[in-house]
Amino acid sequence: MQNKILKTAFIALGAMAFASLPAHAQDDQYAKVKIKTTDLGGGVYMMMGAGGNLGLSTGTDGAFLIDDQFAPLSKKIMAAIDDVSDSPVRFLINTHWHFDHSGGNENFGKAGAIIVAHDNVRMRMSTDQVMKDFGREVKAAPKVAQPIISFAEEISFHQNEQTIHVFHVKDAHTDGDAFVYFEEADVLHMGDVFFNKMYPYIDLGSGGSINGMIAAQERALALVTENTKIIPGHGPLGNKDDLQNNLAMLKAVRMAVLEQIAKGKTADETVEADVLADLNEEWGGGFMKPEAVIRAAYKSLSGG
Repeated sequence: MQNKILKTAFIALGAMAFASLPAHAQDDQYAKVKIKTTDLGGGVYMMMGAGGNLGLSTGTDGAFLIDDQFAPLSKKIMAAIDDVSDSPVRFLINTHWHFDHSGGNENFGKAGAIIVAHDNVRMRMSTDQVMKDFGREVKAAPKVAQPIISFAEEISFHQNEQTIHVFHVKDAHTDGDAFVYFEEADVLHMGDVFFNKMYPYIDLGSGGSINGMIAAQERALALVTENTKIIPGHGPLGNKDDLQNNLAMLKAVRMAVLEQIAKGKTADETVEADVLADLNEEWGGGFMKPEAVIRAAYKSLSGG
């Protein structure tokens, strides 16, 4: 039941669904994608297309890119970067290993980008993986697509008049998540630890957990101010209020499910109890539907 529900959610994930379509259908879908670039100040931009949201820093030191969506979109993304940057991508940061955030690695790697990610991202991209929720096998990425620099806790870059802090948050969306903070521009990219204005997907099979998501968002809240621009993995550009609301939602989901676990209820009974009824109108409009969220939270909190 869990796999069936999550497969449905996966198909509903807009651009991520392209990967399950025939090649000609994928070409048609990607052909329609447009890359939208939003200037956040200080030479930093948010870019949206299909898949995870991108971050970009520009300047005389070369372009610094966060995530790269799907391989068929690389030319469009490179063209959009060229519109605001005089230099190609020098560094590429992957916020985690999922293919809607790292699918373009091979193309950017061949173009000369130095790929950087957490140790666990390199591990997962260099070996065959299975996305258990979707029953999807993911082959190891070609060597040119793998991170050639990896880090355990944090790494900093000093580029384009920006101090760029990249740091690991543990067992949140996956076991390899990284936040990227542009200190001078006051912009934070949170990857898929933050799905703005919608329920999140937590990849339990890749080491994610609802407790880790909450802890990571609490860490982000301690960093940001009312002026910080927050790039989510999915959804519109956010701010501190959006993050606070998202964190409150996650805590409400956790509490609602824990109450049912404490009563000895099964996952099916928890779903039947409609424990997220008060949250669904505000948060249920994304690709993760309430039943899938309940089941994922139940599994994460019960350990089974």
